[in-house]
Amino acid sequence: MKMRTRLLLTAIVLLSGGFYWLVDWIVRDVRLHYFMTLEESLVDTSVLLAAQVERQMPAGGLEVDDAFRAAVAAAAQRELDARIYAFAKTRMNLRVLVADRHARILYDSFHGRDEGADYSDWRDVRLALRGEYGARATHERKGDPSSFFFYVAAPVYRGESIVGAVSVGKPVSSIAPFMNQAKVRLVVSGLVAFTAIVLLLVPVSLWIIHPVRALTAYARAIRDGRVVQRPRVGHGGEMSELAEAFEQMRDALEGKQYVEEYVQSLTHEMKSPLAAIQGAAELLDEEMPPEQRRRFLANIRAEAERLHDLVDRMLSLAALEKRKGLVRTDPIAVQRLLDDVADSLHPVAGARHVSLRFAVAEPVALAGEYFLLRQAVANLVRNAIDFSPDGGRVEVEVGTAGGQVRFEVRDEGPGIPDYALGRVFDRFYSLPRPHGGKKGSGLGLNFVREIAKLHGGDIRLENRPQGGVRAILTLPFAV
Repeated sequence: MKMRTRLLLTAIVLLSGGFYWLVDWIVRDVRLHYFMTLEESLVDTSVLLAAQVERQMPAGGLEVDDAFRAAVAAAAQRELDARIYAFAKTRMNLRVLVADRHARILYDSFHGRDEGADYSDWRDVRLALRGEYGARATHERKGDPSSFFFYVAAPVYRGESIVGAVSVGKPVSSIAPFMNQAKVRLVVSGLVAFTAIVLLLVPVSLWIIHPVRALTAYARAIRDGRVVQRPRVGHGGEMSELAEAFEQMRDALEGKQYVEEYVQSLTHEMKSPLAAIQGAAELLDEEMPPEQRRRFLANIRAEAERLHDLVDRMLSLAALEKRKGLVRTDPIAVQRLLDDVADSLHPVAGARHVSLRFAVAEPVALAGEYFLLRQAVANLVRNAIDFSPDGGRVEVEVGTAGGQVRFEVRDEGPGIPDYALGRVFDRFYSLPRPHGGKKGSGLGLNFVREIAKLHGGDIRLENRPQGGVRAILTLPFAV
């Protein structure tokens, strides 16, 4: 199961339980507050009716006169059209009880049902007759939820003495429509909120999973040996620490693989010059003409120089490949860069009567490391000279296109064979020079490519239709 699915399912289960508990708690709390409101209204009603009974009470004792009975009966029979929000009330459902000082019921508005009954065991009447607050909740019919009534009693006074009590009751079913409406609204609101949160969890889960996916892709790239940038997963926190750990692991793995590849490559490339040196040295032990001895010594010096050049280039390339960015960037005038390259290579070109032409379409500047960019351009021009025929021409043109500076180096040499086009940038891969048959170190173009990548640019080689090779180095205006 995917991590995002697990997060969503876990969040949905927790939210479901949380919302159920919250809605249930609110419903119970609302129910309690409705009961409190009902009880509070019954307090006022009982006090009002007790005062009415006191005013109509004869001097001889507590009695419920016909006027009181008729008024309550008329109210009970009256048809109502009370629109209380969505609830329509058509009848009064208030029960009125009047008890004497001995808790015997003198009047029951429910058609005299309990008149004469002893209510001394009922809490509302018993406490009211003692001058205390009396209330109770009772099922009028056992096992019938619709017969659940709230009662509140108030004492009836004659002077300072309590001579009876008036208890008023109201069925809880009278507030049931309001509680049901509130419950429906709460449930609907809860479901809407729950749905909105679940929908919000989808982008939130994607936001949480995105760093994990980025790090997974990064780890796969490391596994496959591809060069990719470390993903940005925020600053600080566990994901940033994990990304840093992946970066350190990548450096360690690449360092190990880098050393193994370099040892193998260097060993392979050093075999040929070492064999030549060894063979020449062995032959020098024999008697030979001085001219032949000088030739073997020259071979030893040439191969030793080749080894020295190979090691120097390897060290430079290794240092370059280990870098993750530029040490510093300076503004570099392209014209100055080309003038510097031309001054250093004119003697090399002149030795073979190769003419050099440098042209800059417009004044333009780069941002980067001067030493590295000079080496990159010089390597391309030196390659062009090496592959040019005696008396040939090498042209270097610089222009701008698409926000980049474009260096184009052209020669009139034999071109690159089809089988070598895809390998010219491989380390140690080199083609024989047409004028001498010797090969180079095979590191120059690889070095140029690393410099271009470090500066955010690109390098490519292609054959010209009229003969020769065109090397195109593109670099951004700023790094």
